[in-house]
Amino acid sequence: MNPHSVTAELEKEIARYTGAPYCVCVDNESNALGMALRFIGIENKEIIIPSHTYISVPVEIKAAGGIVKFEDSPEHLIGEYQLKPTIVWDSALRFTADMFRPGMLQCLSFTGQWKHLKTVKGGAILTDSIEAYNWFKRYRFSGRRECSYHEDTFDFLSGGKNYYMPHVLAAIGLQMIQGFYNLDGSKKVMEDISLPYPDLSLNKHIAFK
Repeated sequence: MNPHSVTAELEKEIARYTGAPYCVCVDNESNALGMALRFIGIENKEIIIPSHTYISVPVEIKAAGGIVKFEDSPEHLIGEYQLKPTIVWDSALRFTADMFRPGMLQCLSFTGQWKHLKTVKGGAILTDSIEAYNWFKRYRFSGRRECSYHEDTFDFLSGGKNYYMPHVLAAIGLQMIQGFYNLDGSKKVMEDISLPYPDLSLNKHIAFK
């Protein structure tokens, strides 16, 4: 069995359910956000996010060279939000039928007991850009192609990271995603998740700017 084929099959099923042309699975959503931000390039750009959000979001913005700006937000984060003014979305709390937004990069989370699709640990990016799709696939795999190490040419100049979703986790996702369809084959519509987060803009010990 080719382990890459298992992850590829999960990507195909997530794309089918969400309505996205392409899906790239990774080991967690934090790394999905980091990849998306590096792909579009945010060096020295101001990125606006809710003040109540998960800590990895401003951390990934900072790591990608951006400047974090918080805007007032409710304590409970619901569903998804845009990292303004970019095309990147933090969709950690949304996973539902035909959720894909054309032209956007939506980052999903499958980590933790509160998510709809629970693969123990994992995330993904939805996109309709073939350029982004191919770049994400290489970047998440240390710049490699999905072939034998001895057959690769190692020509990916952006380097890349080891963000690949292991096929064992992908197999869990493949089993679970069948539950997002009704018996007649129609897609189930899932409600957005609501979770409380601290106000990160009040934390003076973290230098996000």
